[in-house]
Amino acid sequence: MNDTFHSAYQEELQRLEATRLEIESQIKWLKSIPVYTGDDFTEQVLEDSRGVRRQRLAKAAEEPYFGRMDFQSNKDSNISQLYIGKVGVNHSEQHNNKETPLVIDWRAPISSLFYSFTGGEGPAEYEAPEGMIEGLVYLKRNLVVRKQILQRVVDTYNRESDQPSVNDEFLLYRLGENKDNRLRDIVSTIQAEQDSIIRSAKNTALIIQGVAGSGKTTVALHRLAYLLYQYQEQIRAEKMIIFAPNHMFLNYISEVLPELGVGNIQQGTFPDWAMNLLDLEATLAPSTSLLSYWFGSLDKRPELHNDVSGRYKGSTRFMHLIDHCIRRLEENSVPQTDFSPWEGADLPYETIRVWFDEEYKHYALAKRKDRVMARINRWVEMELKKIYSAAQLKENKKKAAQRMKSYANKWPNFDALMVYKTIFQAEMKMEFPQEFICEIPLQVTTETRKYLKKNQVMNEDLAALLYIHVQLHDIAGESQFDHIVIDEAQDFSPLQIAVLDRFVRNHSFTILGDLSQGIHAYQGIQDWSEMQSLFQPEQTAYFALTRSYRSTTEIIEFANDILVRGVKTDLLAVPVFRSGQPVRVRPYIKEEQFELLSDALKEFKAREFNTTALLTRTLEEATELYRELKEKGLDIHLIDGSQSKYEGGVSVLPVYLSKGLEFDAVILMDVDEHHYASSMMDAKLLYVGCTRALHELWVLYEGKLTSLVTPQ
Repeated sequence: MNDTFHSAYQEELQRLEATRLEIESQIKWLKSIPVYTGDDFTEQVLEDSRGVRRQRLAKAAEEPYFGRMDFQSNKDSNISQLYIGKVGVNHSEQHNNKETPLVIDWRAPISSLFYSFTGGEGPAEYEAPEGMIEGLVYLKRNLVVRKQILQRVVDTYNRESDQPSVNDEFLLYRLGENKDNRLRDIVSTIQAEQDSIIRSAKNTALIIQGVAGSGKTTVALHRLAYLLYQYQEQIRAEKMIIFAPNHMFLNYISEVLPELGVGNIQQGTFPDWAMNLLDLEATLAPSTSLLSYWFGSLDKRPELHNDVSGRYKGSTRFMHLIDHCIRRLEENSVPQTDFSPWEGADLPYETIRVWFDEEYKHYALAKRKDRVMARINRWVEMELKKIYSAAQLKENKKKAAQRMKSYANKWPNFDALMVYKTIFQAEMKMEFPQEFICEIPLQVTTETRKYLKKNQVMNEDLAALLYIHVQLHDIAGESQFDHIVIDEAQDFSPLQIAVLDRFVRNHSFTILGDLSQGIHAYQGIQDWSEMQSLFQPEQTAYFALTRSYRSTTEIIEFANDILVRGVKTDLLAVPVFRSGQPVRVRPYIKEEQFELLSDALKEFKAREFNTTALLTRTLEEATELYRELKEKGLDIHLIDGSQSKYEGGVSVLPVYLSKGLEFDAVILMDVDEHHYASSMMDAKLLYVGCTRALHELWVLYEGKLTSLVTPQ
């Protein structure tokens, strides 16, 4: 076996050296060509092409490929050695081998074999533009090349060997690596079920239910890179957008797409995007009331009101109520009077109504008004041409201008915020049809009015405001997207998705989340069917990722037990068999806290952990713990939700802000019955905290351990 490995290693060393020389030769040749800066269009196109090649070669120079597959198609008598990398590299023009690229892009159709083939003597196949290609895989080999140095060679399948396939060996090696402060690409370890999601058709609302650590966020980012490669004539990067829960999370994932050679994709949060688009003469109210209830002081919880509010205002029921209001607004838009610019000239109300209802019906309401007013203005101009007296013409022009202004003021104000305020007026409810009478819960009306009177809107109002805005003003072409990614989508409402569907072409979504991590259930969904029902069956697809690649088996089984106890769900993670230390559940007293944490951090440092999190139940407790430890000289930093950048190292933060992040080690503070009761909400929150840990999880408690955790 050692001789076989040595032979394979030497073979790959020679191949790597040949690849290095070829890439360096191409880089040198491109550098010898002066950069064109002139105005000739043909030369500009050629220079752009050379620029793309320069970028690809620079990326390929350090780590040209990560895998090899020897494949013989049924249409070919030769076995091809296919090397797969993050970017494709062709042979130079002088090279005599033009049939097979030097390196094949991981997104190419044939590369799908590298991810989908898991062994066996039978034929394998992949879908190419010309149809299905079938053949035999003779070798599948994983390679680690860093800074042009070959570090690892692992054969996961060899048809000529009597050794069993070792598909998980290389995966476990990569999973065992320690974390830094950024999410990394998984292009060398994409699993078959992940690859099928990445390569799904473009015009689909793809919904991904993924357990903690299943790689769903990374899969979504790789899907963007794939779509840009596969549909490069139809999709532009700048017309894609990623909606993430907060700015720190965006910073955390910021290096994945550049590593895959993708840039210019828009990224942001839904509230930021919505407020920018709406351009309201109102401010966004701080969401402190919600956060203080769910994640604030456990001894001073305010009265809960937004549990009903967020769910209702994000529902399709509320959307239908808005539709009714817009229809009423449409019915009452045209002033019920003839228009007379001066005595003796009359434009009948019925004529204006026909223009509004029929001739301009395909326009949004505000534009319909503009079209009607422009039509009236043209009618006035035609009537003025019938006047031959200069004095009379001047007088009638003056009267017409005044009466046009007065008439325009009789139209309703097509402003989303004004319409929204009208919905919550008490007298408005009495005019709803029977199906809507008493539709809006009293606490929703009361709370919403309170903010609207202060000219403030809440996060939960934004989807409804956008929905109204679109119906009043339509969507500008520059606001349309080719594809939308929504991360942590279980915290989005159905109305948010319905609104975003207006802004994306052909229902092209990647919607991902985990219902077991739905700690914002007061505003999000409780089942994916709430989103699936927004689309026709042929417009949507659902995938469930159940394997967790993040944490050790011990951590996953510990976290699953919390879900079983507190949530009663079957959405449990299946761990990749990567064993580690048992989860440490231990009591402590306040006086021992610093010594205990200090010893733990020393242990983690000795194990070369780069990232550690101390997770508290509330922000108040995180701030207090941070101050205590900082005063005693520990090198730590606080994450309180205001940061736009994740620094790595040792962090103190409330557990709800850890969602989406991962750390080498996690210490959960105060896991007692006071901080974590037996409610579904507390179970989900505790589950989130446990599943942030890759290698080590400590659970500390004072007093009585929460009933959500099995005593060790």
